[in-house]
Amino acid sequence: MSLSASPVPQTGVPSVYHSTFESIRLGSSSSQNTVFGLLRFWNSLNFKKDKEFMGIKVLFLDEKVHSVIYGFIPARRTNHYMSSLKACSIVKVDRFGVARGSGLYKITDHPFLIRFISPTIIDEVIAGAPQTISSHS
Repeated sequence: MSLSASPVPQTGVPSVYHSTFESIRLGSSSSQNTVFGLLRFWNSLNFKKDKEFMGIKVLFLDEKVHSVIYGFIPARRTNHYMSSLKACSIVKVDRFGVARGSGLYKITDHPFLIRFISPTIIDEVIAGAPQTISSHS
């Protein structure tokens, strides 16, 4: 499964292109990559199991299509990614999985979620980037 859409306008950093959520495809693939805003992240706890730590939920923003999608980092991988998570930054995420979002725990309207898998790489592209969705098109 590969990225089928071409990159859209640059983020302002040479050789870093913004791509949209519309370009991601279901499944795990070493060829999927995208650049989007990392709005925020928080711990995911299982309240039915004495608040057991399940992992980290991440909320991403695609300003080009005015959409948000969430990602999930399983508990066993959180130590590896925690230092790379910075709210209000632009990040490039490579080699991730895409799954259908659960209707029971749905956080966004997007039908998919980004899954951090063992080969996933996340790198900050722009720190402190403005994250706004304008009401005018």
